[in-house]
Amino acid sequence: MASNRTFTMIKPQAVADGNMGKIIDMIITGGFNIKALKLTKLTEEQAMKFYAVHSERPFYNDLVNFMTSGPIIAAILEKEDAVATYRNYIGSTNPKDAEPGTIRALYATSMEKNAVHGSDSDENADIESDFFFSEFERF
Repeated sequence: MASNRTFTMIKPQAVADGNMGKIIDMIITGGFNIKALKLTKLTEEQAMKFYAVHSERPFYNDLVNFMTSGPIIAAILEKEDAVATYRNYIGSTNPKDAEPGTIRALYATSMEKNAVHGSDSDENADIESDFFFSEFERF
């Protein structure tokens, strides 16, 4: 059974470009309810831990450097079949392949700087949500 919650991050480039409000508005307009939200900045240690699954990949160090380059917005979203619905809503990782009107098609500047993160499974949505939010920070 699919979960009704997912995790997202608005990445440093999208925040620096002033697009966080537009992205949050798209999330709400898309029918997602925000259950937790925070502006924060990842330390190198936090980014390395969050992206540990990619530690053997050639892009890992660049990813950690990018994700620590500025503030991010972390959020827990709720909607029926949230993970799959949100991943469809944000578009392909490569913005050149993203459907028109998706968040990444509108706000990503490259495959690396693809504006937002979206959990890829219900299990990872729970893990990623727990990484950023205590039980007292969500409803």
